[in-house]
Amino acid sequence: MYSVVGSFWNFHGTDRVFSISHEVVVICSIQKEDLALMYCNFCGALLVANQTVCNKCGHAIVGRTFLSRVEQHLKLLGIFWIAYALLHAIGGFVLLVVSHTIFGRYGNGEHPAFIRPLLSGIAVFVLAKGGVSLITGFGLLERQSWGRPLALIMAFIALLNVPFGTALGVYTLWVLMSPQADVEFNRLVASG
Repeated sequence: MYSVVGSFWNFHGTDRVFSISHEVVVICSIQKEDLALMYCNFCGALLVANQTVCNKCGHAIVGRTFLSRVEQHLKLLGIFWIAYALLHAIGGFVLLVVSHTIFGRYGNGEHPAFIRPLLSGIAVFVLAKGGVSLITGFGLLERQSWGRPLALIMAFIALLNVPFGTALGVYTLWVLMSPQADVEFNRLVASG
């Protein structure tokens, strides 16, 4: 199968990706460890990711930069966690206001006595979950070492919240539990 990206032709096979332009052909071979290795078409030297010139022969490297799944999606994932936290904060605040107005002092008194403390407890729980989700989002955006484990824990908890939490939980697990995701995340944390 092949496709055109800009002025490049990309041929996608089962285990190889070829990017061809008029200057350089970059061949990426997927190894057993799911790492992409790139080689210069002119001299066959091993290339480093995001390298623009071959160190051995000096030819320009023209082609698409291959980013890892974690690197591509980490910023968006952090933004989604912050948005999810804001939804929880709004919901928790509204529930807290409702529990103290409609079911509190200003209500007509026809409600069972346990409803106000129950709704207040649920509101505090939702607000706390929103706070931890906000911390998760900032941890991912700032590439903190504790961001990935916290995001994975929160993803499993978020799976229970249909539909937004389920979607965010599945997306988080897809990004952060992909093959070599721990190595890629640790590399991103080390690079700053």
